[in-house]
Formats: sequence, C-alpha cells, structure tokens
Amino acid sequence: MTEGQERRQAADRTEPTQPPGSRVREHDLEPHAGLRYIAGLFKFLAVLNLIMLIAEIVIGLTQAGTTALGTLLVEGTRLIVFAAFLWAAGDIVLMMIESNHDLRATRILLGRVHASLQRMADNRENL
Repeated sequence: MTEGQERRQAADRTEPTQPPGSRVREHDLEPHAGLRYIAGLFKFLAVLNLIMLIAEIVIGLTQAGTTALGTLLVEGTRLIVFAAFLWAAGDIVLMMIESNHDLRATRILLGRVHASLQRMADNRENL
C-alpha cells in the first residue's frame, strides 16, 4: 500500500470536522421520552376502551338479550367516540414532538446562518 493510500484511509477513519458555528448543543437533542409515554398511554386507553365495549356488549346480550340493544347502542357510541378522542390525543402529542423537532432544526440552521454571516462580516471588515 502506498503512502497516499494510507493517508486517505486514515482520513476516512477520522471524524469529519465541523465548521465553526455548526456545533449542535446537547439540549437541542434532548429526547421526548415522557411525551412519547403519554402518547402511548392515550392509545393504550383507547384500545382498552374498545375492549371494554366488546365486553359490555357480550355481557349485555347474555344477561338482558335483545332488550338491551338500545342501551348498548348508546353506550357503544359513547365509548367509541371517547376512544377516538383518546387516540387523537395520542396523535396530537406525537405531532407536538415532531413540530418541536422541526422548530429545533430551524433554530440550529438559523444559528448556523447567523454564524456564517458574522464570519462574512468579520472578513469584510478585515479587508
């Protein structure tokens, strides 16, 4: 292996250097584990609500027969709507996390643009 090839391989193994002002702060990358847990909890409660609906239908039909259909229809509608609201709340929490990621990316990019413009202004003053 020639010396040039060895240098290229060594350069490939090293970490790429970041330009000044492009460093990402640790608090810009903090996880949203708590919010993801809440979203999962909302979705779990929605599924549990539907399981309770199925159980209520089975119990209502076995105990009261067809006379319980009106009550089961009203209760079933209420539980389905409530489950849909819980599922939507979980999706809204996940959407908030994604919008926060977009906001952080915008803030990082804006900081990089600011640093670049500052370097350009400094270079212009030095001329």
